[in-house]
Amino acid sequence: MDELEAERAANDGAYLQFLRERNMSVGLYALNAGEQDPQQPHRQDEVYFVVSGRAAITVGMETTQVARGSVVYVPAGVAHKFHHISEDLRVMVVFSPPES
Repeated sequence: MDELEAERAANDGAYLQFLRERNMSVGLYALNAGEQDPQQPHRQDEVYFVVSGRAAITVGMETTQVARGSVVYVPAGVAHKFHHISEDLRVMVVFSPPES
């Protein structure tokens, strides 16, 4: 995870895709405490696994608190955002099919 975080930071982006296969892609998404999440709905289903940090996430009309170990499913096309990020957030993201 440390190597992925270093590579993501070196590329000056919040997201680093590190695996892409025919039916899925996996990446690391990072938002720092107090930061705004700029995401828009995706055309793919996605699963978030919170590696570290604390925040809330709203998926559609439902808001949930997340922390290390939390898993969140977001269906394709559904609006979602992390917010109230109180600790730097690092999230593994699985897209299926792969992110375009």
